Amino acid sequence: MSGENEQDQRRPAREEAPGGEQLALIRETVRSKRAKPRTWRGAALAEGLPVARVLVDKGLLHLDQFFDYAVPAAMDAEAQPGVRVRVRFGARVVGGRREGGTLHDGFIVERRTESDYRGPLAPLAQVLSAEPVLTPPLLALCRRVADRYAGALADVVQLAVPPRMARAERQESPVPRPDPPVPDPGTWSRYAAGPAYLHALARGDTPRAVWLALPGPHWPRELALALATTLASGRGALAVLPDGRSAARVDTALGELLGAGRHVMLTADVGPEERYRRWLAVSRGAVRAVIGTRAAMFAPVADLGLIALWDDGDSSHAEPHAPQPHARDVTLLRAREERTAFLLGGITGTVEGAQLVESGWALPLAASRAEVRAAAPLIRTVGDTDQARDEAARVARLPSLAWQITRDALARGPVLVQVPRRGYVPRLACDHCREPARCAACAGPLELRDQHGTPHCGWCGRPAADWHCQACGGFRLRAQVVGARRTAEELGRAFPRVPVRTSGRDAVLTTVGAAPALVIATPGAEPVADEGYAAALLLDGWALLNRPDLRAGEEALRRWALAAALVRPAADGGTVVVLAEPTLRPVQALVRWDPAGHAVRELAERAELRFPPVARMASVTGSAAALADFVETVRLPEGTDLLGPVPLDAGGGPGGSRRGRAGAPTPPPGEQWERLLLRVPPGTGAALAAALKEAQVRRAARGAAEPTFIRMDPPDIG
Repeated sequence: MSGENEQDQRRPAREEAPGGEQLALIRETVRSKRAKPRTWRGAALAEGLPVARVLVDKGLLHLDQFFDYAVPAAMDAEAQPGVRVRVRFGARVVGGRREGGTLHDGFIVERRTESDYRGPLAPLAQVLSAEPVLTPPLLALCRRVADRYAGALADVVQLAVPPRMARAERQESPVPRPDPPVPDPGTWSRYAAGPAYLHALARGDTPRAVWLALPGPHWPRELALALATTLASGRGALAVLPDGRSAARVDTALGELLGAGRHVMLTADVGPEERYRRWLAVSRGAVRAVIGTRAAMFAPVADLGLIALWDDGDSSHAEPHAPQPHARDVTLLRAREERTAFLLGGITGTVEGAQLVESGWALPLAASRAEVRAAAPLIRTVGDTDQARDEAARVARLPSLAWQITRDALARGPVLVQVPRRGYVPRLACDHCREPARCAACAGPLELRDQHGTPHCGWCGRPAADWHCQACGGFRLRAQVVGARRTAEELGRAFPRVPVRTSGRDAVLTTVGAAPALVIATPGAEPVADEGYAAALLLDGWALLNRPDLRAGEEALRRWALAAALVRPAADGGTVVVLAEPTLRPVQALVRWDPAGHAVRELAERAELRFPPVARMASVTGSAAALADFVETVRLPEGTDLLGPVPLDAGGGPGGSRRGRAGAPTPPPGEQWERLLLRVPPGTGAALAAALKEAQVRRAARGAAEPTFIRMDPPDIG
């Protein structure tokens, strides 16, 4: 298509299928009717391949196709497939003259001898760079991801290819280093099939495994050993981790194994120019080992032999930008299409990992029970009944058992205290009737930011000095949820001679020393102790378990286990106290240190209820009128279940919580949105994605007034 007339652009360019004499005659007739590539100005065109097929960076579903542009002779050498260009889009031809249109960036995906578009082609406006960044394998991966998530190809390419930095392109990439020797398996010998997995990588095989890592400090080096072994086989390796801190630990371990210059780390912390310089080294084939966070899932590693994904249950692996792909799905797509080895690792497992094992696509990679008992700390529980009988728990919020273990552990080293909520008192309630305290202006939850401060709204920030309960008329407030700063204050008074350190969203600590200290951290922000923590307290377990989310139990176990894995083994006195009801399944799985069994039971329940990952689901969000119009427009595959619609709160999730997942659509102030869930049987997920995308295109083509937002495989369906 030409980029000149948007009405003509909606006709996708197609190649005729090969056939006999009749089809050949039709093809010649069609070719004779096509206009030769030409431009308005009559500039000389490139010889041989005068047409460039361009992916324009528009990101609109109804324009999700390639467009044809003429290649001026002056740009012939640089205008190669994969390079960035600038083109004029949306202009019209009136009397042989160009009118309107705006300049957009894009990528050349193909050079052709002729175009399917019959009118005059607009010329390429500029070749921004001669660097071929969108290679055919990367383009094919982006196309598959866009199809899976019912998104636009341009949006996926924007996630896969970092922004251009001209100075980085002018720099030479390092000279490729020779393959390193095969490293010793090291602590992989603790796993029954660990050495065999590494030997398969060294031979150039493509083993696939779901790895349940033992608690302790060894997993970063074990992951680095798998990457180094793959490099020794002459192939590339890629590891995707949920955050910069865990990526840095694997980066350090791999650097110790390989030395400098053999791998790069792709994270946002290094800055856009340095990150692009490292990405170019990978794209040019100078470096074949990559460690990175979510965006690294698209890293164009040459001759890829192993893809590893760590802690796939972490929400950071879900991309918040359209079409919101998950790193687990993208890496699985790459492993299948590129026929690479695959390693899905974590301290705990997910139902998706359990499904890979159950289907036989991957094998379990775990340690024996004896090795688990040797590496895990002792887990103690304090239930609601125990706390009700405990005077210390009622007065100081710290049960006697937890207080005694903390006191004894502080004589040997630091103690970790995990608090589910940040802040001081993030939730307040009426002291008389226990009704949650709400803002009079926006109905948001009230919070207390310090000990003597005025209550403020957690949504709009307005002070609520004159608050009174709408239910009973009371004026006194009490803490409904206690945050990390309030906990640090209370524990500081309980242990006045011990330093207290906090780690949370505002200031995340990376490591702490071996000296006695109380370390108060929110989930995911726990620093690593140099010699392991002597003990850990996991407070307010109900706050994690009572979330209205299908993954509440799995997520609670994951967060507890990640904190407990930082504690010394039971043989060295390491003890973990979890404040949660002992009879609950996640608590029992933590006590036995059996996350794989928990994931298997969760998967069985999901299969019975036809929930993901057994079935595929999609969410459609918008106003009631927009959803009604969407349902009338969409042509759903047979067997699709429609669940809802249900009201959507201000934070993008159903129910009463404003804080939705990252990337969730937010209704405008004063407008009520709804969410509709669509569920399809196994094997029809691709058909559902195609149907949803087609419906969005049809609504856009007729100018639907109100938008709808689609998300395939939504993480929050509780």
